[in-house]
Amino acid sequence: MSVKTVTDQTFPMDVGPGLVLVDFWAEWCAPCRMVAPIVEELSNEVPEVSFAKVNVDENQMIAQQQRITHLPTLVLFKDGQPVDRVTGLMPKAQLKSFLSRHLN
Repeated sequence: MSVKTVTDQTFPMDVGPGLVLVDFWAEWCAPCRMVAPIVEELSNEVPEVSFAKVNVDENQMIAQQQRITHLPTLVLFKDGQPVDRVTGLMPKAQLKSFLSRHLN
């Protein structure tokens, strides 16, 4: 799979049914650039979850609606509703464990 780029306009459709992990990031954020390849790898390893990313500088409306105050922030949505979040850079194994807690 791949990580889908999401905008303010497409957000409601892109976090629809199922589990979707959304990476809220910015170009100037070094930890965001470090977590991006981890999210990309996980998109290929965890097929039960869809993966998306939102550039908060270009999509401020959804970032404000989701109360994104620190970067990177990864929010897990289930059927369009946020169910969990993590903030900051974390190792791949830890992020995979975070996702596994929500898989049934």
